[in-house]
Formats: sequence, C-alpha cells, structure tokens
Amino acid sequence: QGQLVESGGGLVQPGGSLRLSCAASGFTFSSYAMSWYRQTPGKERELVATISSVTGITNYADSVKERFTISRDNAKSTVYLQMNSLKPEDTAVYYCNARRVPRTYWGQGTQVTVSS
Repeated sequence: QGQLVESGGGLVQPGGSLRLSCAASGFTFSSYAMSWYRQTPGKERELVATISSVTGITNYADSVKERFTISRDNAKSTVYLQMNSLKPEDTAVYYCNARRVPRTYWGQGTQVTVSS
C-alpha cells in the first residue's frame, strides 16, 4: 500500500518562501505522476502543480505560475514544491498526490499559512 508523507509547511510572511517535501513509499515512485493540491475550508481541492513520471513535464495552475516550482528526485522517492513570493491567498492545506491509473495515493496534508 502506497504512502505519502508531506513536510515543510508552516507560517511565513507575504513575499517569503517555503519548500514542501513529499516522501513516498510502498510503490514504484518513478512510474507515477506526482502532483500538489491545496484546499481551504469550504472550497474544493485545487490542483496546484503536476510533474509527469517519465519526461518530467510540469504544469501549473495559473495562480502559481512563475512563483512555484515542482520537482522530483526519483532516487529519493520524493517530490518537492518550491514556493516563492508567497501571498496570503496561498494559505491552505497542501496535499501530495501520486497517480498511475487506476491507482492514486494521497498524503495527510501540511498547513501553509501566509500572514504578517
């Protein structure tokens, strides 16, 4: 059974940076597309960024383009989300997701709060 464990969340001032990590185990990490989602209370979970399994092609939500960078280290079975120029509206619980149809795994989430 696959497992994902996020870390790196916390409180940061507007304009600051954070790097989230997601460590995977229990499945063949390199063959899964990896994504970061976020969710705020009362809203649906939103896709933030995705990195493909083979080519490493990345895609981003318009709201985070040019500020966030997703990357993966297949040797460490870890995916990262570098978040720069953070805004209060980036405040959310951030979730890691692994997907290779028909399987998908979710992490437990890590809170990111952007506030002065």
